[in-house]
Amino acid sequence: MLKYEHIADELENYIEEHKMQQGDKLPVLQELMSQFSVSKSTVIKALELLEKKGVVFQVRGSGIFVRRHKRKGYISLLSNQGFKKTLEEFQITSKVIVLDVRKPTKEAALNLNVNLDDDVFYVKRVRFIQGQTLCLEESYFNKSIITYLNNEIISESIFNYITEGLGLNIGFADTFLHVDKLNEEEAEYLGLEAGDPKLYVESIFHLTNGQPFDFSKVTYNYVQSQFFVQAIL
Repeated sequence: MLKYEHIADELENYIEEHKMQQGDKLPVLQELMSQFSVSKSTVIKALELLEKKGVVFQVRGSGIFVRRHKRKGYISLLSNQGFKKTLEEFQITSKVIVLDVRKPTKEAALNLNVNLDDDVFYVKRVRFIQGQTLCLEESYFNKSIITYLNNEIISESIFNYITEGLGLNIGFADTFLHVDKLNEEEAEYLGLEAGDPKLYVESIFHLTNGQPFDFSKVTYNYVQSQFFVQAIL
């Protein structure tokens, strides 16, 4: 984890632990520089990261303020942190259906910027929230970047493993949403009926250097799923 990312995490934890609310003011820039013993540019990068995440907002000449907290149980459509982080107050579990090494589909190869004869990890799992089905997830991981996966890792948090275990820095994601109806296979995994509504989300996750490492297709259980978007205008 880079220094500014660590500072951003520390500030976010401080806000949560002290139950700070919308409009509460954080220490000024100079105090944060002294507190973390870092340069002005490092603090600014940390605050910019928090601003992108919707945690704070900055008012020129006035300071840095807390932005209203997200509602519990809502999934951010703009997050690149994974369910374990965005829904950390809930019990998130997984049932692994498939984990293997295979050649990518044309679609996966295109989105991961790999060749059709390259190896990828293919992961298929059902995610649960508080014991209830949340989504069916299919993911392709570029094996030259994500060099190792096992059932234990994918039963927990793949993104935590990528950042903590592999020491990689996740940068950004491109996300595409589609509303449709469940087919029979999806309905069976989610415990719903074929023809029930679904939100289908495709995401391509990139490292900070721009390399795509994960192409995921997620089908959400409409009963359990709630979403939010925090935008900077």
